[in-house]
Amino acid sequence: MADSTIGKGTTFSIYLQAHARPEESAAEVVDVTPKKAVKHGQGAVLLVEDEAPVRAFASRALRMRGYTVVEADCAEAALKTLEDDDLSIDVFVTDVIMPGMDGPTWVREALKQRPDTKVVFVSGYAEDAVSENQARIPNAVFLPKPFSLNDLTSTVQAQLD
Repeated sequence: MADSTIGKGTTFSIYLQAHARPEESAAEVVDVTPKKAVKHGQGAVLLVEDEAPVRAFASRALRMRGYTVVEADCAEAALKTLEDDDLSIDVFVTDVIMPGMDGPTWVREALKQRPDTKVVFVSGYAEDAVSENQARIPNAVFLPKPFSLNDLTSTVQAQLD
């Protein structure tokens, strides 16, 4: 309903039907399901990310959860790092789109020498854009950017489990 008086203004009144709450739904529902504890990791991660802030965040997140992290700012540096046969790496965490060699290309090359290494591809692009390359790489999963600390560490841990 609207009441309007020239020079004074307008008042709108809205009338809603009253609704009584049934007795059984009046009690507050409390969720007593325990929160899933985030595991602390064990293992070595080769983190390949060309964007320094993303690399710093991901590296810090993984280290805080107990992982050993080796960083590379490009695919070529990652392959150079892997030339050290004494270096044990359990998971590659790599950006898909980078200047020079892309993620799937360097990972395929690295897996020739380290075939059992798990892979986490990260990208700001839709998974559909990278799924064809990823499908050809065994033990690979996709994590979309932006990701949280928990998203990253739980994805890495799932690859190791």
